[in-house]
Amino acid sequence: MSKLNFITPFFIVSNLNDSVSFYVNKLGFEVWYTGPGDNPYWAMVGRGPVSIMLKAIADNIQPIPNHTRHEWAAWDAYISAEEPDTLFEEFSSNGLTFRRPIRDDDDGLRGFEVTDADGYVLFFGRPKV
Repeated sequence: MSKLNFITPFFIVSNLNDSVSFYVNKLGFEVWYTGPGDNPYWAMVGRGPVSIMLKAIADNIQPIPNHTRHEWAAWDAYISAEEPDTLFEEFSSNGLTFRRPIRDDDDGLRGFEVTDADGYVLFFGRPKV
């Protein structure tokens, strides 16, 4: 069976500049691509092996994070982190506001939640050891 290497979520965003700024300035991601040309509407940001694609489509097509459709669907992305406590401290020092602070949850995970500029919820964590 062939090995899979990674998955990259693709988020519809309302403002590309605001979204890119959040990922770069608050979460320490790098801009890997923006385009096309002088009026970009698409970007890829990443940090290590984690990447997210962001696309502003049209004013009448807005982001729809999972939790806005289904209360029980809290996350739009799970990002595995070896040391979630250390990452929580890093993000705290960047002035990030957390949806849920670092904790052990009822699903056997240790981590925290953040909400991006468009309301997408990202969980950073790992199974409790």
